[in-house]
Amino acid sequence: MMPPARGAIRASDAGGTGAHVGYGMIGLLTLLVPFFGVVALGYGAGRARLVSGGLEALEFFVFSVALPALFFHLITTAPPLAGGWAFVATTTFATYCAFAIAFSIGALVNGGNVPEATIEGLVGSFSNTAYLAPALVIAALGTVAAAPVALIYSFDTALLLIVTPLMMALGGTTRTDLRHLGIDIARQVLLNPVIVATLLAFLAAAFGLRMPVPIDSTLAFIGNAAAPGALFLLGANLATRAFGPIRLEQPLIVAVKLIAHPLIVYLLLSWVGGFDPLWMSAAILIAALPPSVGVVGIAGRYRIYAAHASVSVLIGSLAAVVTLTVAVVLVVQGLLPGDPFR
Repeated sequence: MMPPARGAIRASDAGGTGAHVGYGMIGLLTLLVPFFGVVALGYGAGRARLVSGGLEALEFFVFSVALPALFFHLITTAPPLAGGWAFVATTTFATYCAFAIAFSIGALVNGGNVPEATIEGLVGSFSNTAYLAPALVIAALGTVAAAPVALIYSFDTALLLIVTPLMMALGGTTRTDLRHLGIDIARQVLLNPVIVATLLAFLAAAFGLRMPVPIDSTLAFIGNAAAPGALFLLGANLATRAFGPIRLEQPLIVAVKLIAHPLIVYLLLSWVGGFDPLWMSAAILIAALPPSVGVVGIAGRYRIYAAHASVSVLIGSLAAVVTLTVAVVLVVQGLLPGDPFR
């Protein structure tokens, strides 16, 4: 095993909470093989048509029940390290920067079509956090990583829910009644199950409230299903994606998501400084995740770029087998300089 670079980001420096940080090749394989293996299992089941109609029920359970229970349990039982609003502001701004880059590439190629460029911007910036972060980031860095994962997911989701309808209204695809638009955006943000669970968990942790043991055990039991369920669901969803012709901009926006986005997060967090190494590691790994399959649903809802978005997500998911593995090695082995500007 290579020694960490001098002054490197090391999640294990944060109280020894990193589950796999500093492990050699066996530790990395132990982390990555189940991660990609369950996705492949779901993909195989989907291609063989062993699963179909039941996916909607599984999706509801994973994202509306298991994932909120997981975040609430982990945050309240292992109070988060100090991250602060600066961390949230920096990571959310980094996601917006990736969106702006991918949007600009799309608009340049498609002749200024704002709605289409908006979907391309989402492909290049919105990580598949809900599906992949519990099984990778929390597994790699330990349960304390649930706090930054929940925060990044909540604020990135809020950013998506705000930016998307505004850009679509700007592009003329939806109504421009600002009052109704604002109410609809607020409803989607405030009623999102993961955002609600994250907010309640941080409030409970701030006031030192603990759930009764039977309730906490139930939350832990349900939350344990989030990671494998999400991975299987991702594989099954990818199996429904048809691989069509690749347009010029698609490899570019996928590169923004898999390479530029984590690089922006790393550089911005390092430049601002003062963040816990574990939180920085979590943010980098989340940014390195492939594009969210949820973008395909958004594209379908607006009937814009849906088929191409599906291909982009599939390309990103396949390419991430390589790029995400590299990111995991760099982060968990402590190979990233802690201060690249020095």
